[in-house]
Amino acid sequence: MLELTNHGYMRIIMLNNIYKHYLEIIFKIRKEKGEDNMAKKLFTTIYGRNLVGELKNIVQRPYLVVTMEDLWDRFKGEFDDDCIVHFVKTLEYDEIMAEVERLPKFEAVIGLGGGQAVDYAKMAAWKTHMPLYQVPTSIATNAVFGHRAGVRFDSVVKYVGYVEPVAVYVDYDIIQSGPKDLNRSGVCDVLCYNNSMFDWKYAADQGKCEEKWPYDEEMVAEVKEVFDSVVNGLDDIYELNEKGIRTLTEGLRWGGGAFHNNGWNPRPIEGSDHFLFYTLEYMTKKKFIHGQPVCLGIFVGSAMGGNDPDGIQDLIHRAGVEIRPEGMGITWDDVFAAIKYEKEFLESNGYWYTVVNDFEVTEEFCQMIKEKVIAKYGEWDQ
Repeated sequence: MLELTNHGYMRIIMLNNIYKHYLEIIFKIRKEKGEDNMAKKLFTTIYGRNLVGELKNIVQRPYLVVTMEDLWDRFKGEFDDDCIVHFVKTLEYDEIMAEVERLPKFEAVIGLGGGQAVDYAKMAAWKTHMPLYQVPTSIATNAVFGHRAGVRFDSVVKYVGYVEPVAVYVDYDIIQSGPKDLNRSGVCDVLCYNNSMFDWKYAADQGKCEEKWPYDEEMVAEVKEVFDSVVNGLDDIYELNEKGIRTLTEGLRWGGGAFHNNGWNPRPIEGSDHFLFYTLEYMTKKKFIHGQPVCLGIFVGSAMGGNDPDGIQDLIHRAGVEIRPEGMGITWDDVFAAIKYEKEFLESNGYWYTVVNDFEVTEEFCQMIKEKVIAKYGEWDQ
């Protein structure tokens, strides 16, 4: 683990306590199997303050900055005037490929932003074989720690490409100055392990596990350790202090590595939780704050399986994540339609087997979801 001081120099530091904790989990479980190399596949991550301004002293020139238009006014002073800037407008695969072809030549890629910007930056680096430097402006998703990019094919999410960044730069100042609700919502990509563990075992019990992804009790134990670590740090995550940012970021970092290091097996890190989000996005064509529909999906999927839905909703609420549809710019009718269509959507697009495949959705179930959300969060009156 590296840390960059305010004076702009880097020093190697002892593995921080959180990272050591994850290594202990990984090596304890994997060493006996001779598979103790997972940690080597976790992305190099640098924590510190005033990190962005140092990038122009590190990257090759000319360089491309992939970001969002609303972020550029804030950060453009940190980069050279002649750098190439691209604002993300789409995550459709064909459109990305065409746009990257039209860009001027560059020797390095900097991803600056949330999930959309870092995923687009991955695609640009992958297509051009250029080095990638990632600067998340939020910790609202684990996208920055994934080797593949979550792009869309006619609004259906698929993970493609492969790239390892030179480093991921997590700047405390940037995260702490960002929208708190957005950053807190990043717990979705760890709390969702509640569903991924359940769905994997459920599929195994039904004889529906994929041959290439057989149920792995040791891997599930590892997932549970990471899940518990983040749950135990929820108070710090809610406050978004340095400890909370590291705790959540390391949980997200582990998830990105787990997908890669288990043969592109998504089962340890997502299931019915993300599937509702994918269905909602496909049906509404809206862009969401990732964690909000995912956390709603965590609750709905847990309710389908009887997998402690009230307990997981308490954790979501405690983390400060909004799951009422009005807060996402949609309606309860949109949510109900997605819950009812979810099974068909998943089967038609080849997603893996979960509790959703066997659950019979009724009007009573949909109303129960609404009533429980309102009982916890209150009626929407904003």
